[in-house]
Amino acid sequence: MLLLALAFLGGALTILSPCILPVLPFVFARQDRSFARGTLPLLAGMAVTFAAIATLAAVGGAWAVRVNSFGRLLALVLLAAFGVALLSQRVADWLARPFVAFGNRLLQGAGQSDSVLPSAALGVATGFLWAPCAGPILGLILTGAALNGPSTQTTLLLFAYALGAISSLALAVFAGAGLLRAFKKSLGAVDWVRRGLGVAVLAGVVAIAAGWDTGLLTRLSFAGTNRVEQSLIDAIHPRADSAMQSGAAMQASMTGSMSGSMSGTGHLAGAMSGAMTGAMTGAMPGGAAHGGPPVEGELPPVNGAVAWLNSAPLTAERLRGRVVVIDFWTYSCINCLRTLPYLKAWNERYKDHGLTIIGVHAPEFAFEKDEANVRRAVSELGITYPVAIDNDYAIWRAFDNQYWPAHYFVDAQGRIRGHHFGEGSYEESEQLIRELLTEAGQRDLPGASGAVRAAAIEIAPDESNVGSPETYLGYDRAANFASPVPVAKDQPASYAVPASLPLNQWTLGGKWIVGAESALSAASHDRIVFRFHARDLHLVLGPGPDGKPVRFRVTIEGREPGADHGADTDAHGNGSVAEQRLYQLIRQSGAIQDRTFSIEFLDPGVRAYSFTFG
Repeated sequence: MLLLALAFLGGALTILSPCILPVLPFVFARQDRSFARGTLPLLAGMAVTFAAIATLAAVGGAWAVRVNSFGRLLALVLLAAFGVALLSQRVADWLARPFVAFGNRLLQGAGQSDSVLPSAALGVATGFLWAPCAGPILGLILTGAALNGPSTQTTLLLFAYALGAISSLALAVFAGAGLLRAFKKSLGAVDWVRRGLGVAVLAGVVAIAAGWDTGLLTRLSFAGTNRVEQSLIDAIHPRADSAMQSGAAMQASMTGSMSGSMSGTGHLAGAMSGAMTGAMTGAMPGGAAHGGPPVEGELPPVNGAVAWLNSAPLTAERLRGRVVVIDFWTYSCINCLRTLPYLKAWNERYKDHGLTIIGVHAPEFAFEKDEANVRRAVSELGITYPVAIDNDYAIWRAFDNQYWPAHYFVDAQGRIRGHHFGEGSYEESEQLIRELLTEAGQRDLPGASGAVRAAAIEIAPDESNVGSPETYLGYDRAANFASPVPVAKDQPASYAVPASLPLNQWTLGGKWIVGAESALSAASHDRIVFRFHARDLHLVLGPGPDGKPVRFRVTIEGREPGADHGADTDAHGNGSVAEQRLYQLIRQSGAIQDRTFSIEFLDPGVRAYSFTFG
């Protein structure tokens, strides 16, 4: 019952997502009919179509996505014609002529027929457009169907989700209908109202055809409604919060060996992994297999990804007979990036000897959900093994994982035989891979890879000198913000840089809009200042909403960095933010000590997410 209630609430929250906006004109377009013959059949048609697409997605995977794409195209044609019909009665009559045989003027928005069929047909078409607007709650329902197969429970959950969504839309229609009736009565402008609806419908069609409903508007919704929906998901499948919180409490006394946060979605840093290695601990009942590493459990399904790169979709069944390494990562995580040279080396050395590496990309920030961003990062990082884009955290939750990076080692029989969280212990991990390959019957393995070459941002951290923790700039997880002006959440505000900062304190200078996930520069020459202790300083950045590159200049102790510049700056401290990713801004070449870092953005519009150190 709780699951049904949460699914209903998740559906109701859909109306708060900006990507629902292009659908609303179609919902309001039938309010000139009675509720029973206009709005109700329209909403029912939406719900039925939406549930059908969701069911196909659960059962048919990528095939259903193609069906939905064709359905969206047909729906756009239908709705564009409907919008033109609203604009002109003559056009409406002309368009309706081919459908007279059906006895319903399907495309005539202002026709005289009192049949429910035109409204239901419009609802069916709108359902195709509404389907991509679903958030994590629907993703969890479909994940359950994918993992356990379609069931009565899945059908009920989908129905509850759709019922919640159409209930909130019905409330919007009732509120809007009253306003529209008053408008008609006072101005007597029925035709103008109809034409206004036609313009709104055509504007909606343009927005959808341009991809704004699932592109720009969807990205705008990630940081808002998805956070609310994520809290509902956590009620269904709570995280191991107590363990994570205790880890966070340890961080203050361990900053010399940690560069990552252990908050609810934080990274687990490299040196911490050495203490957790047991590399491959946590044996399940049943003990070791053939006297080798212990069996920790069965490989969960890996078919909940929204897309696959470098490979056709893989399943646990297809992977039987091969040794598998599952790597949970995300492309702006510095700890994840520093493990890549080893993963790539293992892939090249053992892929022809029965090893498959799967990178499960589970995003931390909203921009990491963009498939184009992930695809570009995979290409630039030189990753050639399969990558599953786990935007809905389906695979993450199937493993009950909590960390980036996290590695799970699976034998040829589909059993998890070890795990490792964070950086480090590469020799032990490779030895385990070799042992599992030998168990699987592989002979004449190449020699161990030994030392692996890493360059630029992938070079291992100087753990003995990491004295600063991962630090987020969005107010949801911000810490150690030093400013005489308190943060104005989601509002433009001016901030001043104090004369000095204690170690691990940071501040803003200039005009900024601090959001839940990031801080947005609102003017030229805005600054961020951080007092840190580490060899390397990284900052996750992205260009503004218009996508134009943002120039910046970095200083350290008020001077050009010179030989201490990072991979993304020159000796004068100059650089540019052209894409959403992690930027290495400082790599000190001399003695490591407390230093004051400053970055000045010469253009407005940059988004700053988090600092990491190495």
